Amino acid sequence: QLQLVESGGGLVQAGGSLRLSCAASGRTFTSYVMGWFRQSPGKEREFVTGISWSGGRTSYTDSVKGRFTISRDNTKNTVYLQMNSLKPEDTAVYYCAAANSQWLIGERADQYDYWGQGTQVTVSS
Repeated sequence: QLQLVESGGGLVQAGGSLRLSCAASGRTFTSYVMGWFRQSPGKEREFVTGISWSGGRTSYTDSVKGRFTISRDNTKNTVYLQMNSLKPEDTAVYYCAAANSQWLIGERADQYDYWGQGTQVTVSS
């Protein structure tokens, strides 16, 4: 079982920045593609970004390209999401997820096997 714990959420003004972290434990971190999803009230969970086991491949949803950056430190079993130029529409609960794959970065929630508990990000206008 892989355990994922997110941190770093909070309240920020539009145009500001936040960095989310997701610490993994329990299994070999490099066996997994890691992703970030988000969900706001009344909406389905949506893919934000993902990263391959080595960090060599990444994928972003169009709405965050150029503003968000995913990275991972395999020595610390941690994946990060740097969020810049935040907008009110980025407000959501952000979830870290792990897929039992090293290269395929899926964009559907059902392609991921493990999930964190989520961290709230609120962007005020």
